Amino acid sequence: MNKKDLANIRKQFKLDNHLMKIREILNVYVKKESGEIYHQVSQPFQMLEQEAQELFLANFKKVLTGHLDAKLFELKFQRDVEDSTQTILFEGLRAESTEDWKENMLKIVGKMFAHTVYEFDTVVTFIRGEYQKATRKRNSESEEGGDDEVYSSEFVLCSLNKTDQPKKALLFDYIEKEFKSNNAVDPIINLTSPLTGFLFPAFNDNSADVNHIIYCGGKVNQPEGSFIAEVLNCEDIITAVEEKDSFEQILKIVMGDEVDSKVISNVYEEIDKMVQENEENEESESPMLDYRDIERILEVSGVENVDTAKVEQAFKSVVDDEKREIKASSLIPKSIKIETKVADVSVSPKDLKNVQYITYNGKRCLLIEIDEDVVVEGFRLETKTL
Repeated sequence: MNKKDLANIRKQFKLDNHLMKIREILNVYVKKESGEIYHQVSQPFQMLEQEAQELFLANFKKVLTGHLDAKLFELKFQRDVEDSTQTILFEGLRAESTEDWKENMLKIVGKMFAHTVYEFDTVVTFIRGEYQKATRKRNSESEEGGDDEVYSSEFVLCSLNKTDQPKKALLFDYIEKEFKSNNAVDPIINLTSPLTGFLFPAFNDNSADVNHIIYCGGKVNQPEGSFIAEVLNCEDIITAVEEKDSFEQILKIVMGDEVDSKVISNVYEEIDKMVQENEENEESESPMLDYRDIERILEVSGVENVDTAKVEQAFKSVVDDEKREIKASSLIPKSIKIETKVADVSVSPKDLKNVQYITYNGKRCLLIEIDEDVVVEGFRLETKTL
């Protein structure tokens, strides 16, 4: 599932949207420490008050918000797992009655709290619905396309949220015209920051992929391994940060610790070109790099005498699985930060070639090539010619 697919399904979570039909919602309140279900309720989503619907829809968007391989992960289900979550979700998705659907979802709740203890009460929310996407844009002349023909898939989305205790506050009673303390004791369900969640199935090439699931980690680059393995029964994953670290280690082994800034800039520019070409062609998967790809990138980036055997050996020494490849989209930083005791400088990868590390009058300096005047605190700096 690529970022365009995620963005499209995320924006469908809005009121009265005929492309996103949420049929029913199940809320399960779970007590802290014991993990026991205190209350559960299932009902048609449209039976909720409009304000409640809006709060939940915003929550569902949050579950699907974030960068792939950093906050969101497309996971592959393990094979030959007894009582697998894949089977439970599939059966729940196809269940004809609400009771059968609820029974399957409660099995997943049981898995969630079988080995995990929270210091606060939690609420697990499931929705079951149908997601539609037009096969083509509407032609303004023939008026064909648009909603006339759509891809349609059923889905289950889950969100796990913590509860917060209401804060004590001083209120003003307009009727009695007096100040009162807030005595509310009802816990508040925090729908703005899901602890975790998932979407089943994943969607690739406009069709449902029941062998994969979209998992939402609570924090960036911190997926919960036990949740992935024991609750979702999925294979291990590698975060974008881990991919980038592996790539940098390979480059250091091949090129050494010292390298020209232009070479680094060229490397990132070449990788970015691969990613952009892939997006323009609307390929569903990000391009993957093996040692041959890395060798080619280094050669076109200006690295001299690239040794094929050395690149292959470096790749195998860093990457445990020889069959594994590195995802190109994980390797491009938004900005590169150069930290010194005097100042910190942030530049985009493509502009790194305009930064040089030089020695001037016996002192180490950063030389940054720019096209415009430099203004500091409203003053234009005086230009000096060295």
